[in-house]
Amino acid sequence: MLNETIRALSREQLLSLLESDAKNWLATDGYWFQSIERKYGMDEAMFHDIEMWRGFAVTEARRLRKFLALPEHPGLDGLALALELRLHSRCSPSALERTADGRLRFRYLRCRVQDARSGKGMPLHPCRVVGEIEFAAFARTIDDRIRCRCLSCYPEITDDSCACAWEFSIPAAE
Repeated sequence: MLNETIRALSREQLLSLLESDAKNWLATDGYWFQSIERKYGMDEAMFHDIEMWRGFAVTEARRLRKFLALPEHPGLDGLALALELRLHSRCSPSALERTADGRLRFRYLRCRVQDARSGKGMPLHPCRVVGEIEFAAFARTIDDRIRCRCLSCYPEITDDSCACAWEFSIPAAE
């Protein structure tokens, strides 16, 4: 599969291409969403966005599990590795931290989607409902014990230091 042109690129060129491809992927996501939004309205666009992310998050997580050779239950450490390699994480600054009680917190410090919509004078994308499905599906695909909780995401921003914040945990066995 990789052609000779790609194989001949330097490490720096490959890293630049990885970032560019992630931005192109996110732009594609935005263009199809905005096309549906213009023709059918936000509710219809959100329906399709949720369905797309429900499937894509699982596919992306499966491929990253394989790439990272993660075991069946890699826990929050495995999730942390996978979150850092997501396409969106390659083009939007993010931060990971562990809480004193062992939970994992992931934040997008800036969001290219919201920045692009603001720059076009469009209303912000009400992404919390999509994110709840996306991040939960991604985390469960990495390790089916992991649970996800939204800490802050538009339209319910509770943390002004970031675009959105998510917390992951593995509940104690009952």
